[in-house]
Amino acid sequence: MNVYTWRRAVACILPLALAAPAMAQQAGNTGLLGDWGGLRPALAAHGVTIGITDSENLLGNLSGGVKTGTTMQGLTTMTMGVDTGKAFGLPGGTFYVSALQLHGRSLSPYYLDTLQTANGNEGDNATRLWELWYDQVFLGGKFDIKLGQQSIDNEFIGSAYSALFVNTMAGWPIVPSVDLYGGGPAYPLSSLGIRGQFKPNGNTAVLAGVFDDDPGAGPFSADQQALDPRGGRFSLKNGALWIAELQYSTKLFGLPGTYKFGGWYDSGSFADQLYGYNHRGNYSLYGVVDQTVWQSAADSNRTLNVFGRIMGAPSDRNIVDLGFNGGVTLTAPLPGRDNDQAGLDFGMAHVSARAADADAAAGLPRQGTETLIEATYQAQATKWLVLQPDIQYVLNPAGGIENPDGSGKKLGNELVAGLRAVVAF
Repeated sequence: MNVYTWRRAVACILPLALAAPAMAQQAGNTGLLGDWGGLRPALAAHGVTIGITDSENLLGNLSGGVKTGTTMQGLTTMTMGVDTGKAFGLPGGTFYVSALQLHGRSLSPYYLDTLQTANGNEGDNATRLWELWYDQVFLGGKFDIKLGQQSIDNEFIGSAYSALFVNTMAGWPIVPSVDLYGGGPAYPLSSLGIRGQFKPNGNTAVLAGVFDDDPGAGPFSADQQALDPRGGRFSLKNGALWIAELQYSTKLFGLPGTYKFGGWYDSGSFADQLYGYNHRGNYSLYGVVDQTVWQSAADSNRTLNVFGRIMGAPSDRNIVDLGFNGGVTLTAPLPGRDNDQAGLDFGMAHVSARAADADAAAGLPRQGTETLIEATYQAQATKWLVLQPDIQYVLNPAGGIENPDGSGKKLGNELVAGLRAVVAF
């Protein structure tokens, strides 16, 4: 464990946190830089909104894995949205563009070698286009179509309560992360496609879309981020990824909940995990639950919420054939901390029997199930600064692969701890 890295990071973050209340008063309500000297409201009057956030992640592997150590990895996200009604007199339209700047060193590939990567911001160092699309609303807001370069994790397979956690699989789940080309058109990747959304009432939404399935325009085994480091290839080279989802919001015993059911189909080619020949197409079905189960009578901001997400895929052509994550979150966990959240997440990635058979045939240990437990606390230090200490424990990393140190032993269970700091500008 590199304690000097921890000391440097704490030395930078602690004074910022201590100074935050005074700085927040100077910054106003919109971010660290306030209204940008009047530029932000001036742009908003013409339908233009701009957002800049920076997330810095200090994470360390304290035991097990490939090796112990600490990394610092960050992500700056820049977005611009244009309301075409205000800007050009075209009502119901939205033009959107976003870019990412990734910097630092990811923890998972060098220290952990896990399936469920430790940090949802991990990615290759680059400054890249993320999304570029136009959305048009019809039928009084009941129907809209979005066309362009899209990252589908922003709309599909998401869990509102799971999104609290730092581990990647709490955002974009394990099955598409491992079984699609480059993890699919999801952060930090995107691909060309079209998505339609129908909202017949305030409780129901149906989403469906088709997208290019290989964001980097390369074979399945290729590094899709390396193939398209700037995010501008706009590939239509390989297969099509079809996805559809039904979302339903309701109240159980007076408490809100959202339920999602969906599936995806990829028309590309996928190699058999054991025999090597190609299968035509791949698919998965999934379900997502977000449900509030308790609300304090004394403080309506304090709620206890449960979430669960399960997804399955065929064993013959996929490394992971079953993924699950679920847990609980508590909002306003402490008096006077209405914007804070605390949570406990459990994640599971099951390596398919066919992939495990391939390991055995190669004389390697059979992979099984990787299990993750994560505890986190997200503190709203100011209106523009969030601090989030986090701890993760991984059992049977990667389902039980051999340690690359040549010892012949499996990777040991891993204890990951760290801090995420998010600044809104």
